[in-house]
Amino acid sequence: MRLDPNPIYRKIIIPWYDSRTVCFIMIALMAAVFLFSLTGISAAHETLEYREHIWVPLLIAFMSAGVILSTVIRLIKRYAAQHKE
Repeated sequence: MRLDPNPIYRKIIIPWYDSRTVCFIMIALMAAVFLFSLTGISAAHETLEYREHIWVPLLIAFMSAGVILSTVIRLIKRYAAQHKE
């Protein structure tokens, strides 16, 4: 994040794609992807022909959980920095 060039306030400039609203939208979409991957894991586990391909929905689940976790950590850090000032 860039600093405001004004030397009096020096407030952090947050780009639109890293705003709180976009972060919440991303968490919601990744939660939907995570639920979709859980459905894929269940379907692959129940069907014998698809059991060897269960790694695909597992990978999607881990990746979406990683995005959710990193976004939540980013929001927590931003919230803590705001209340620290």
